[in-house]
Amino acid sequence: MTSADPDTGLLSPGRAGSAAEAATGDTAVLQALLDAEAALTRAQAACGLAPAEAADAVTAAADADRFDARDLALRARSGGNPVIPLVKELTAAVPEECGGYVHRGATSQDILDTALMLVAARTLDLIHADLVRTADALGRLARAHRATPMPGRTLTQHAVPTTFGLKAAGWRSLVLDARDRLGAVRQALPCQLGGAAGTLAAFTVYAADAGSADHAGVDALPAAYARELSLAAPLLPWHTLRTPVADLAHALAFTAAALGKPATDVATLSRTEIAEVAEGSRGGSSAMPHKANPVRATLITAAARRAPALAATLYGALTAEDERPAGTWHAEWEPLRELLRLTGGAARDAADLAEHLIVRPEAMRAHLDLTHGLIVSERLSARLAPLLGRHRAGALLTEAARRADAEQRALADVLADLPDLAGLGLDLAELTDPARYTGRAEALTDRALERS
Repeated sequence: MTSADPDTGLLSPGRAGSAAEAATGDTAVLQALLDAEAALTRAQAACGLAPAEAADAVTAAADADRFDARDLALRARSGGNPVIPLVKELTAAVPEECGGYVHRGATSQDILDTALMLVAARTLDLIHADLVRTADALGRLARAHRATPMPGRTLTQHAVPTTFGLKAAGWRSLVLDARDRLGAVRQALPCQLGGAAGTLAAFTVYAADAGSADHAGVDALPAAYARELSLAAPLLPWHTLRTPVADLAHALAFTAAALGKPATDVATLSRTEIAEVAEGSRGGSSAMPHKANPVRATLITAAARRAPALAATLYGALTAEDERPAGTWHAEWEPLRELLRLTGGAARDAADLAEHLIVRPEAMRAHLDLTHGLIVSERLSARLAPLLGRHRAGALLTEAARRADAEQRALADVLADLPDLAGLGLDLAELTDPARYTGRAEALTDRALERS
């Protein structure tokens, strides 16, 4: 092992091997930095502020394989960011007459912020694809089980019956909420261009040197830069106006949490004593051969629990001082990358979880009968109150529930023994059948599935 031992994801199985991991690795970040530099030269050429030959030369040299990321990382310590040594290397990689157009007029933050927006954009596209896969799979589950009854649970206890289809439709709704939020943020990700203090001052000097009598070329430069990168054009340089990063943090943390909800439910419902669902690709144990652990759900839940703290760090950067803060901006880089990785890995695992989830209707049905019919006491209360009066009906059902539990008898049988109910013409078997009391669950499922 050397001091340059790479981060292989040994302690990060949730993102290991995912497309998001590759899209956020050091090589990907380095390429994004180079793409930002090359695009800047091309944009200046498009605005008449640099020769086309320089744009072509910088673009040709901007290949991550030509640079040593580890060497750049070590050299970044002297200036505090990797752009400074990279500019030197890139300048040396182009013909001498083109070197002056590398990084011309920009500051390190312009390039690093823009590169991180590029990395984010590329990663969000991958996450989007996995969210679509997840939503599609959950939609299929919801349709297949729209009428599959199961216990609804509140505060860990049986409440009233629901359907697995409605539960899956709810999971899908959260995933679609995440898709929509990430999509909106993706479209708004901006490039960064302001120069040393956000005034574009150096570009005005270069425009004058190029013989421009007005500032039209400079004013058009941010939009031209954005077009080169397929990013949004910012209204203002955002060196210390960190709305783009805060919005990205929110969308990513929400997505991780939205995926965490079905993962948490799956982990609970796959407990040995419940076993209403199971992961199709279950994990084993190093010590207990019989175990089939809900590994996908576990990794997604871990990501959901870590994401808020990372987002909080990025929110903290909103209080950036001056026109470039000391430490606040720098504190964003690693949490942003980790949040992209965590969410990307969770989306990958969520798609796999949803596509291979095993549903066990027979276990759900068996659990509906655990309370001997008490799970439908709400229905009985609503049905009997108009016939007996609310107070009398409540007292009768309370006593019947106590007896059903104590005697381990079906609630319908206990109720059949009560003289108060004789002659009311009640179908007690039907009234106490949990599968007959799922409310509008099927209609709600259908309504949810109308969302594309």
